[in-house]
Amino acid sequence: MTWTKYQLFLAGLMLTTGSLNTLSAKWADLFSAKGCHDVPEHNFSHPFVQAVGMFLGELSCLAVFYILLCHDRRNPEPRINPGESFNPLLFFPPAMCDMTATSIMYVALNMTSASSFQMLRGAVIIFTGLLSVAFLGRRLLPSQWLGIFITILGLVIVGLADFFSGHQGDTHKLSDIITGDLLIIMAQIIVSVQMVLEEKFVYRHNIHPLKAVGTEGFFGFFVLSLLLIPMYFIPVGDFADNPRHVLEDALDAFCQIGHKPLILLALLGNTVSIAFFNFAGISVTKEISATTRMVLDSLRTLVIWVVSLALGWEQFHGLQVLGFLVLLLGTGLYNGLHRPVMARIPCCAGMLDTQEEQNSPEERERLLGDGKVQTGDES
Repeated sequence: MTWTKYQLFLAGLMLTTGSLNTLSAKWADLFSAKGCHDVPEHNFSHPFVQAVGMFLGELSCLAVFYILLCHDRRNPEPRINPGESFNPLLFFPPAMCDMTATSIMYVALNMTSASSFQMLRGAVIIFTGLLSVAFLGRRLLPSQWLGIFITILGLVIVGLADFFSGHQGDTHKLSDIITGDLLIIMAQIIVSVQMVLEEKFVYRHNIHPLKAVGTEGFFGFFVLSLLLIPMYFIPVGDFADNPRHVLEDALDAFCQIGHKPLILLALLGNTVSIAFFNFAGISVTKEISATTRMVLDSLRTLVIWVVSLALGWEQFHGLQVLGFLVLLLGTGLYNGLHRPVMARIPCCAGMLDTQEEQNSPEERERLLGDGKVQTGDES
């Protein structure tokens, strides 16, 4: 299959903006600036403010949807299906999961490297697989169970790489690295709950993906923005790296941005990139395939790792390479990337046919996830 220029553009856009999303968030974490009332220079550690910016990016997908819809309606033969009407509150529970998981992950990003952050997010397939069996009545293929176990092995290897990097005096303290890695894995449990909720209550409706992402972004943006007010008064001691040691000091964040405008550029990069990444991801699924989208999503982990090394944000650790490859293998098996290869081998093709016969057509479609678009946080 030869890709068109438009398909190549979409693939490049998804890979670029997906990588920029994590890199810009990490870049913001590396800044230090004075705070309010001439508070001495300190690190920009405001994960919840960053999460609000991320949801603003998701919310912008709603604006993009209506702009595209209005433009399409001017054509004699409109091509965009606006979808059916639905109760927006359908998206509130998954949006709250998205909000909680995203906030936890931005807290963790302050504690560990960008590459480990991205690699450890691969844990989501473990919990999504287990929860889909428990609550959706799904039957996983043997290759998917194998993919889950290989992913667990990959996570252990990445964790060991972080452990040794902490002992070698890397950018972060060992205690912070371990805490950050555990927070990332904890966040993936919440993300998997979000995905199960979406599949059980949202996917049964015919809703345009951009509208779905934007609606979740709407709830996440406004709820988290309101929560910044009580967070300003909740003391958390040394867990928070802001001068007042509260859960989130949004005023300090704005003062730091005022003293160092480059922070705003990093935050805008995060907001804009998440919007374009969601749009590009949805378009790649539509124009090429869901499998291609998964491959590109895995490749951005490699891009983030290489760029972080080039910028001197982290040191090279051979175990990370091994961990990345093992995680890639586990993710590929879970998502069925091995199937086209096995289908070309006569003895293996029979095994695939036997597995497919054990499932109904509906179950096979759910298992392989062809064309499925996740509406959760794609950061």
